[in-house]
Amino acid sequence: MRKVIQSRLGSPEVLETVEAEIPVPGPTEVLVAVKAAGVNPVDWKVRNGGGLGDPPFSVGWDVSGVVTEVGPGVTRFKPGDEVFGMPRFPLEAAAYADYVTAPSRHLALKPSAMSHAQAAGLSLAGLTGWQALVATAGLEAGQRVLIPAAAGGVGHLAVQIAKSRGAYVIGTASAAKHDFVRGLGADEVIDYQSVEVGSQVSDVDILLATVAGQIRELASTLVAGGLVVALNGTDVEAVHWAAQNGLRAAFMLVEPDRCDLEILADLAGNGRLTVHVDTVFPLSEAANAHRLGEQGRTIGKIILVP
Repeated sequence: MRKVIQSRLGSPEVLETVEAEIPVPGPTEVLVAVKAAGVNPVDWKVRNGGGLGDPPFSVGWDVSGVVTEVGPGVTRFKPGDEVFGMPRFPLEAAAYADYVTAPSRHLALKPSAMSHAQAAGLSLAGLTGWQALVATAGLEAGQRVLIPAAAGGVGHLAVQIAKSRGAYVIGTASAAKHDFVRGLGADEVIDYQSVEVGSQVSDVDILLATVAGQIRELASTLVAGGLVVALNGTDVEAVHWAAQNGLRAAFMLVEPDRCDLEILADLAGNGRLTVHVDTVFPLSEAANAHRLGEQGRTIGKIILVP
């Protein structure tokens, strides 16, 4: 099979496609023929700065495909099942490949209404939005939520998740993306390029800090005792600062969770959650996918297709 690896840290050029043995599923694992793999910011952060130890290693976690083999003890799936998930995160999953093994409970059945490309873009970003807003923040109907970068991978799914819970959603995006964000259900969209967001928004119950370095700038939008949920490890110091200034604050790292995946699948299957695919690249062009992603201009998700 083909697999994308890197033998050193660095720019997208370090990604190379090599031939490798098809992995064998161990106990409680399944082998998945990859139909699509999602590309996320964590991929190029790990590629450039480590996080999986010393190279060689392979980045990539989001996956959608077909089960071809089940390991001992697996009862949830059978060969032929279409599945999606985010196996092993934050450990190595090597999803940029023709085949990948995964613990069976890190996957869920793919909604029939979703393409593999859409499903591959749902797991990491969707789980991040769900676990931040619902599991961590306890989002309730009527609460006001501020979501920066609302057209991005996490942002565009978080808007839809928040609306599915009855929240009032305020998103930020460049002017060209306002129609897209409103189409997701956002109640207000602020052009962060032309105005200071903090001067335009107030009485926010939950700030989803999707963009690193914005917590101090946007803290003034929160009500007293409002909650900041940070998604980026570089914001940990700002989380402490927020807590010291009367705000509730938490840093959250997304986790594989079959129950949460099944909730997302149900929302998608019922038409309440749509994954927007910005660009699809062949597996051999993983470096170009990273180059595009690092520009920070995409709407929704970037996908690799073996």
